[in-house]
Amino acid sequence: MTSLAGNWVQIHNIVLRPDQRPETLPAETRAVPLELRVKGWQITGRAEIGQEVRIRTVLGREQTGTLIAVNPEYGHDFGRAIPELLAAGDELVAMMRDTPKEG
Repeated sequence: MTSLAGNWVQIHNIVLRPDQRPETLPAETRAVPLELRVKGWQITGRAEIGQEVRIRTVLGREQTGTLIAVNPEYGHDFGRAIPELLAAGDELVAMMRDTPKEG
């Protein structure tokens, strides 16, 4: 897909390779690179997915990285449901119901 200057895009960059990560990190964390994904407006003229581009973020910072998406979607979640936390809400309501009211 071709992207032009001014398009809203997402880039990817390796901030630290595994061999550059501190030894104080857990081994499983140290074994993978520290990656950056950031969205912004493309400054570089014309580019294809996989090419290096320069962008300007919403805060005005300029970043360079590999173009990975044009008009990227906003997608986030809070992960899988945790059964213990689902039950905690009901337990809290029951505790509040059983607590004598002051006043």
